[in-house]
Amino acid sequence: MSFLPFGGGGSSQQTINQQNVAILEQEYEAVTETFNRIVDSCFKKCIPPKYIEGELNKGESVCIDRCFSKYIDVTTKIGEALTKKGQEAGARTGGFSV
Repeated sequence: MSFLPFGGGGSSQQTINQQNVAILEQEYEAVTETFNRIVDSCFKKCIPPKYIEGELNKGESVCIDRCFSKYIDVTTKIGEALTKKGQEAGARTGGFSV
């Protein structure tokens, strides 16, 4: 049983499933890379090099929350801007033809 759209079945279905798997793998890698970048960036910004306590203090916790939030907001805005530019370019050229 396939958990991907279009289910399992004939050879054309198998091709579609393989394409979906490849797309999902790329998306997974992109999300993982983004998460790791956020963690690294926010850690460097918010956590001092010498640990004083074993747990995050309130200031560090707030810093990480804000850092993560800003990173997501900026990434979302960039994605929206790129989508808009792509749609405008597609409208000017009459869309994409395959």
